[in-house]
Amino acid sequence: MVASKPKFINALKEICGEDMITDMARLKVYETDGLTAKKRLPWIVVLPSNIEQVQIIVALCAEHSVPIVARGAGTGLSGGAMPHDQGVLLSLAKFNRVLEINADARYARVEPGVTNLGISQAVDHLGLYYAPDPSSQIACSIGGNVAENSGGVHCLKYGLTVHNVMKLRIVSPAGELYELGSDALDSAGLDLMALMHGSEGMLGIVVEVTVKLLEKPPCVCVVLGAFDSAEAAGRCVAEIIGNGILPAGLEMMDQMAARAAEAFVHAGYPTEAAALLLAELDGTEAEVAQQHKDLMSMMQKCGAGEISTAWDAEDRARLWQGRKAAFPAVGRLAPDYYCMDGTIPRRELADVLTAIADLSKQYALPVANVFHAGDGNLHPLILYDANDGDQLDRAEAFGGKILELCIAKGGTITGEHGVGVEKIDQMCIQFTPEELTMFHGVKSSFDSQGILNPGKAIPTLSRCAEFGAMHVHVGDEKHPALERF
Repeated sequence: MVASKPKFINALKEICGEDMITDMARLKVYETDGLTAKKRLPWIVVLPSNIEQVQIIVALCAEHSVPIVARGAGTGLSGGAMPHDQGVLLSLAKFNRVLEINADARYARVEPGVTNLGISQAVDHLGLYYAPDPSSQIACSIGGNVAENSGGVHCLKYGLTVHNVMKLRIVSPAGELYELGSDALDSAGLDLMALMHGSEGMLGIVVEVTVKLLEKPPCVCVVLGAFDSAEAAGRCVAEIIGNGILPAGLEMMDQMAARAAEAFVHAGYPTEAAALLLAELDGTEAEVAQQHKDLMSMMQKCGAGEISTAWDAEDRARLWQGRKAAFPAVGRLAPDYYCMDGTIPRRELADVLTAIADLSKQYALPVANVFHAGDGNLHPLILYDANDGDQLDRAEAFGGKILELCIAKGGTITGEHGVGVEKIDQMCIQFTPEELTMFHGVKSSFDSQGILNPGKAIPTLSRCAEFGAMHVHVGDEKHPALERF
């Protein structure tokens, strides 16, 4: 750690001028990301305006071994952007320009602070759009999408962020600027693009992103199916994919989530149904017509009691608005909620829903379920009141059990929200000591000083040993995977 805070601040002032924050009142703005249960005041916040400033700031931090946490819009839900109390929080909020749009080559060059939705809005007049669309797309920034490898409603057909980014410009932990990927469809060498996506700001600081653009499909419809049980809707998801139907998006909401969304945005959802499926089909008119016929038949076969189709753009948008507003809508049901993010094989969806319902009774906390059902990405929303006794502890324990359930079913502890600080202990269950040691080796090869977002995503082996001992201490059955530590 740097010996003299005033000396270090003066050096930063020479770089940033007044674009830095040191007073308590404004520092509190940055104490948390979307995981508000985890908070920490940053030591210093800087808001550079260009790449050169970022390089100089990072080089200065490297010289003095000062930790750095890069932050975009702060909408992340795993504590990945939670600041370091002895480090610099580097905000990229001023990097908000669309630098280039190439309609012929179908790409756009943008700064990391451009919002996800802002990309599609910038190219809408050209009949193009950017496919990944997280529920927070109106606010979340593309740099954060890269850090977490975000998905969204349309990731089933069009892929995650990693599948829609062509090139990155990155500042290394030493302050050097380099590029990964290319403007072409492929690039030579190791696939470091895949490594950088989902690395949670631990390997480099993204300062420019080149994204793929897609042409708007000529025909689109959204099919809404209502089911009398969540398990039936879960089985229908597996049937749809298993029979070769690939919707652009396939989403599921249980009754609690659907009712909350309907009360919030009036999307036209049937609130008596136990679960809803939303499926979007796109392509040519002939293609969509055939897919629509097959999908309707499949939903009927799976027991959907009510099926409707929205062909008009306004009606489609209303149905999706309800799904994308599910998180804030559920927030009206309780003082707090804990949003989980695990992924399972689609075939396990019905069984996992039943298990989550059992856990809800065990921990005496209600849960609303919202899923990217097509790719098995679960988002259970556990309702609690942090001011009421031990409810926060019970919510976190409940969430941990859901993640362990995902692992047991052959899935993973995160689909798009990242590990951050929220799921770092569950990494001990999913991965062996040898695998975790390898992860630390990758981190060290990029960041030998360990100054980029330290303490996130990858647990130490000693932490895993403590986590295993804690499981026994609190009286839980120790997970078999923890016997390795």
